[in-house]
Amino acid sequence: QVQLVESGGGLVQPGGSLRLSCTASSSIFSNYDMGWYRQAPTKQREEIAYITKDGVTAVEGSLKGRFTISKDTAQNTMYLQMNNLKPEDTAVYYCNHKFVEQWFPWGQGTQVTVSS
Repeated sequence: QVQLVESGGGLVQPGGSLRLSCTASSSIFSNYDMGWYRQAPTKQREEIAYITKDGVTAVEGSLKGRFTISKDTAQNTMYLQMNNLKPEDTAVYYCNHKFVEQWFPWGQGTQVTVSS
């Protein structure tokens, strides 16, 4: 069973940056299309970025230019670089398979709080 562990969140001021990591218990990033998701308070979980097994990336429209997704398959790790953070980016961030029918068990997520 694949285990996903997200890390790197924290409290940051508006305009700040964070880099989130998603570490997997097996070599999934070279075999599956994976995504970053977030869930803000009172909102549904949403996909915000994905990276295919071949390395093709995409970031949700409103986040383009601020968020970058990447991976290191040798380290079984995927990253989300977040720059110029805004209060509306406050959420719990998760990683998982891109396609809902192939989701792995969800990890605990990592909390990102953007506040002055």
